[in-house]
Amino acid sequence: MNNNILEFLAHWAIIALSLWVASFVFRGLSFASKQSLLVSALLLGLANAIIRPAVILLTIPLTIVTFGFFLLVINALMMLMVSWTVPGFRISGFWTAFFASIFIAVLSFFVGLVIFQTGDNPLPMPGTNHGIWV
Repeated sequence: MNNNILEFLAHWAIIALSLWVASFVFRGLSFASKQSLLVSALLLGLANAIIRPAVILLTIPLTIVTFGFFLLVINALMMLMVSWTVPGFRISGFWTAFFASIFIAVLSFFVGLVIFQTGDNPLPMPGTNHGIWV
């Protein structure tokens, strides 16, 4: 139980860090305060865990026709939905949300690899000994 809470907090921190970095990279993405950043990270995580799977399930034909690229649109829509619900979180438009969601997904993936590194990671981290070149 305690491990689940720590893992949840770590994921929340990763999303918050990714959103914060993205706000410096993309001019159209901004936060009015730390509170709006933390609430946005929490709601984005919840939206990706609860709402996104349902939307993906409903749009399977469109996702297949577009060879999976519609999933990028779904990610952007999740960010826009969170920005509409959180006061102080502003996204200037769809394309900002589209490219920011790609950036956030990639950054979150790599930060998560570093934080949650286990022996079964698909990408070995530099400086780790995996027994190949001992």
